[in-house]
Amino acid sequence: MATAVETKKRTLEGEQRVVLPDIGWEGYESLLAMVGDGHVRLTFDGKDVELMSPSQDHEFDKNTLGILILTLAQELKFRCKGGASTTWRKKALKKGLEADLCYYMENSPKVRGKKGKIDLAGDPPPDLAVEVEISHSALDKLSIYAALGVSEVWRYDGERLTIEILQDDGTYASVQSSPRIPAITPEEVVHWVRFADSFDDDAEFCLQFREWIRQELLPRHQAR
Repeated sequence: MATAVETKKRTLEGEQRVVLPDIGWEGYESLLAMVGDGHVRLTFDGKDVELMSPSQDHEFDKNTLGILILTLAQELKFRCKGGASTTWRKKALKKGLEADLCYYMENSPKVRGKKGKIDLAGDPPPDLAVEVEISHSALDKLSIYAALGVSEVWRYDGERLTIEILQDDGTYASVQSSPRIPAITPEEVVHWVRFADSFDDDAEFCLQFREWIRQELLPRHQAR
């Protein structure tokens, strides 16, 4: 039986961030070409570019969040197509970024078979983006997500998960639970991310989380 376990307060290593001012769209695209699929992530707000190098703590928590979301999709049976850390950019808006994780859910059928060819000029953006932000970005990433039309963003700082939903006025509002995954609370997500620290095997951790879903979360979900 899956059991609730108290987790200890963690001391986490934050990401390394550098902002290059007044780069412009051409400079941003040149930096993307130079960095390629490397370890550095780029965010462009129309003027400045932030380069972020994720820490080990960042990557471990990102990995755990990915396990949680995929396992929830399997057990609660909702559509979920992962795009990992794809670069999303739109030249007309002069904005771009790379989420830690992103997922097509209701819009998944609209991009089926377009692997490597999704263009936000005509295709929908991911429905859900996940940002691990142990150190805070110097740029307003939510405004970039809003411009790109990403309807839901999860922001995790190592201690707290905030769920942001895009409003009709182009801003985000924090909500108590995800409209796409309403059965689980942000506090429960944080508990399981931190609980993962006590495992040395992702497969064993996933099995315990799956058991908890079946015993506790699924009945709650079915009762809605």
